[in-house]
Amino acid sequence: MENLKIYHNTHDLFYREPFGALPCNSTVKLKIQTFDIKQINMELKVFKDNEEYFQAKLQKAGEEGPVSVFAAEITAPAEPCLLWYYFVLDTGGQVYYYGNNCEMLGGWGRLYKDRPLAFQITVHLENNETPQWLKEAIMYQIFVDRFYNGLEDGTILNPKKGALIHAHWDNDPVYIREVQSGRVIRWDFFGGNLLGIIQKLSYLRNLGINVLYLNPIFEAPSNHKYDTANYHKIDSMFGDNSIFKLLCQIAGKMGIKVILDGVFSHTGSDSIYFNKEGNYPEAGAYQSPASPYFSWYRFTNYPHEYESWWGIDSLPNVNELDPSYLSFMIHDENSVGKKWVKMGAAGWRLDVADELPDEFIRLLRQAVKDTDPEAVLIGEVWEDASNKISYGERREYLFGNELDSVTNYPFRNIILDYLLEIITAKQVHDRFMSLYENYPIHHFYSAMNLIGTHDTARALTVLSEMPPQDTLNYAEKSNDAIPQDALVAGIARMKLASLFQMTFPGMPCIYYGDEAGLKGYRDPFCRRTYPWGSENKELLAWYEKIISIRNQYDCLKTGTWHSLVFNQDVYGYLREIKDGRDVFGQTKENNSLLVIFNRRKDREYYVEYKLLDSVQGQIKDLLEPDKSHMIMEGSDRLGIKVNPLGARLILLK
Repeated sequence: MENLKIYHNTHDLFYREPFGALPCNSTVKLKIQTFDIKQINMELKVFKDNEEYFQAKLQKAGEEGPVSVFAAEITAPAEPCLLWYYFVLDTGGQVYYYGNNCEMLGGWGRLYKDRPLAFQITVHLENNETPQWLKEAIMYQIFVDRFYNGLEDGTILNPKKGALIHAHWDNDPVYIREVQSGRVIRWDFFGGNLLGIIQKLSYLRNLGINVLYLNPIFEAPSNHKYDTANYHKIDSMFGDNSIFKLLCQIAGKMGIKVILDGVFSHTGSDSIYFNKEGNYPEAGAYQSPASPYFSWYRFTNYPHEYESWWGIDSLPNVNELDPSYLSFMIHDENSVGKKWVKMGAAGWRLDVADELPDEFIRLLRQAVKDTDPEAVLIGEVWEDASNKISYGERREYLFGNELDSVTNYPFRNIILDYLLEIITAKQVHDRFMSLYENYPIHHFYSAMNLIGTHDTARALTVLSEMPPQDTLNYAEKSNDAIPQDALVAGIARMKLASLFQMTFPGMPCIYYGDEAGLKGYRDPFCRRTYPWGSENKELLAWYEKIISIRNQYDCLKTGTWHSLVFNQDVYGYLREIKDGRDVFGQTKENNSLLVIFNRRKDREYYVEYKLLDSVQGQIKDLLEPDKSHMIMEGSDRLGIKVNPLGARLILLK
């Protein structure tokens, strides 16, 4: 088997055309090439999910010397799905298989003696589109309690009974837990509120932000609000419904949209709907089977035993397809999904999307789009969303009738692993290309590209190579001090990570305070307050610069993307708009930008880039505009020096 020379590359148009995901009813041409094999018969096997969909003998499509090319054509089904394919090769009594590589990343495949891993083709609805504004946006995530207190005297707005109120804005967040159970018995608060966001809108606009994503803001006992108590009411510590409406109005006039966090797979136990603690006058499901909310929940031994999110009994799961729940959330004229969009929200980020049935997401999408066709649904998904399996079922997020965007945690993992020298530039290329191939083009350009969230350690802490959190005790984790030499390297890597965000296809999402140098391990330390007046000025100035560049050049939003590997340490890509049209046919200004990263902190590199088109004269680096390069007439190569932990952003035209 080692001597057989057989080739198929899903990223090369010679072998698979067109590239990437397919609309329903469209066709794709597949080729496989052999070298110096005199006798061979080939079959193509195609599966729709787990059922055989198509099988055909490949026909010879060309022969030149020892090289033979075999080809076949597949017509995609009329309904969205995932297609999987591999090749069966008979060399005269000996059968081999050619399929995907062991990492399932597409690109070059490999030979197997037994049934192989298959190549993926995502088949989506023919009219699969996402709003254009999503592809051109820069998002900013706010954990409201930790952002800014908008009350002039600094008092806390409507503090909750039993709450721990921090006396100092720069205190560490803390959980006060019951010793035996680990249950949080007092929640801590700093006093951030919606008025504070309104007061800081000018800061956000000047930074270049045009979308805010707010962690949950509905009434709930906790500081994080993922234990919703009343979906129709803004938490009183954050403000009220009228202040939310005012926020949307003022932000809208500044060109800033507001996305809400929707926690629809579970409620809080201390809620109007469940009312386990008896804090609401109306009988909840825990108190009476006659409650209008009883059918929402799944009790196994009423009332004390019930399904809950990851076994946390303060977060009882709901039956999302219960007719009463569907009416409340989706169908009623004043349903939760519709109400807040009518009040000014530009859409929803769906918490734990893999806990929500596909049917629920489809129905919610329809209700939201009927209310505002430009509103969006963004799903929290931690893996490749095109082939995600949850609870034994293949999800349908990107088929065109569910999500507009997903949280791009794979993007985060690729960037951090590359900068920390865990993976090579070639592996970066392979992993990015896999997403590019698997995601429908509208979703690839709408993905929520993040490097940190309220559920992850701060990117600066990770990129400063601090010890893993799981190896530390509480006191060590709470100490956010980083040795100076590690911090210098961490800030340099943070600049590179954020440059990836601002130059890569998709919607960059900045976790509040990342631009100011906030540090910290995972929850609660990644949820420290924004350091107003103590920002890292170097990092903040960097963010202002690269966000301005992102907003200035159309090619960084919806231009073509071409991945480049220079060596194991240096990675880059070309972003380009030619002929006045972007990848979606929108009229845009022509420009071409070359982005190059060097992840080594102890070595500079000199690399060459072969110019794809004729370029003559001065070439400008947007990161160092005082420096320029000359391209001499007749030259087709650009020589580029990239400093240690440095980057180049070269405007070719």
